[in-house]
Amino acid sequence: MRGLALLVVLIAACGPIAVAPSASPSGARSASPTLAPSPAASAAVDPSSLALTEFPVGRGQGPHDVAPAADGGVWYTAQASGELGWLDPKTGTTKMVDLGRGSAPHGVIVGPDGAPWITAGGINAIVRVDPTTTEIKSFKLPGPSANLNTATFDKSGVLWFTGQNGFYGRVDPRSAEVKVFNAPRGPGPYGITTTPSGDVYYASLAGNHIAKIDLATGAATPIDPPTARQGARRVWSDSRGRIWVSEWNVGQLGLYDPSTRTWKEWKLPGANPMAYAVFVDDQDIVWVTDWGANAIVRFDPASEKFTAYPHSAPNANVRQILGRRGEMWGAMSGQDKLVVARAR
Repeated sequence: MRGLALLVVLIAACGPIAVAPSASPSGARSASPTLAPSPAASAAVDPSSLALTEFPVGRGQGPHDVAPAADGGVWYTAQASGELGWLDPKTGTTKMVDLGRGSAPHGVIVGPDGAPWITAGGINAIVRVDPTTTEIKSFKLPGPSANLNTATFDKSGVLWFTGQNGFYGRVDPRSAEVKVFNAPRGPGPYGITTTPSGDVYYASLAGNHIAKIDLATGAATPIDPPTARQGARRVWSDSRGRIWVSEWNVGQLGLYDPSTRTWKEWKLPGANPMAYAVFVDDQDIVWVTDWGANAIVRFDPASEKFTAYPHSAPNANVRQILGRRGEMWGAMSGQDKLVVARAR
């Protein structure tokens, strides 16, 4: 266990920057959906009341993804050191689990069983860690390296994963069956999400599209955003089942509504936006990490306004964000820190 100092950065001191979108939403293939404020969005906290708290972790760990734990802690993948970490937000201390030589863990999520599940690209396996005993169970993928990225559970308890080398697949924890599918357009599968109704979508960074997976057959159907070569990196569903997309190559936030099959896109503020991660919180507020601005960006779908929260030091490089009620967590890979946004 490591005792670590906490660094608190008050957003008011950093000066949150509230801006309207710098470009009008792009044209869609058909009429754009109306973004009426939902009850959850209307209850969102005042953006100026938010504060960022940063937690240093071990030097050289290279934290990549985070997942709030059931016990109040936060799991994170230490990709550079081949470990799974657990942070205690109350004390700033961490505990580490060695995932094995060359494991290079990328993503981590908490499953229906309360355990962290990891995409360990270096050993081409999905890994479960028992949260009590830290016992490790690996589900090896058949075939070539998938370059594993991210995972999600569907409503039946099956884990679905992506692999940037042109694969996606599933693991059934009950039978231990692992099945891998070839992505319909080759390399690129990256972020993945499950909607409240149980549908699963992934984003293809190299393929410039999102795709819906047929959970019965495993077939994936690509869905193209209006902007070509946009670099759809990560995806997240809101409470209405709409899919939010971080468009890395063009610095945009995209929204796909499956009920109407329509798109809407917004350019992030700033001179050189680079939208990496996206997450929708319990208030249906959308969060994006912007590498170009070295900031975490909040987007209110009701007002269609962005609020940017710059990091206190350069090169935060937040690669993934995830949350629980009242909190939004991120992994600052460039500074070996975790960060959380909360209301002050």
